[in-house]
Amino acid sequence: MTEPAAPDRFAVLRGEIAANDRLVVEAVNKRLRLVAELWRLKDEQGTERLDPDRERRLREELRGTNRGPLSASGLDRLVTELLDLTKRELGRAR
Repeated sequence: MTEPAAPDRFAVLRGEIAANDRLVVEAVNKRLRLVAELWRLKDEQGTERLDPDRERRLREELRGTNRGPLSASGLDRLVTELLDLTKRELGRAR
């Protein structure tokens, strides 16, 4: 089987990138719904919303599963932004 011509390959790659971007947005929205539910439960129990130890463990777990090409510093930046985005979107901790 031959490779598609460059303009066709561009279209294929751009289509795959766009599909992947939609999956990222879907995953972030799912995360926001799950965290909102978690925070409701924590509020009912009078528990603090934010758990710095949990955030540290999350970073460690993701570092351990990251196979690249995302660098360690890129992963750290991604997780930081994801956590900050979650807090902005759902409101700050009590």
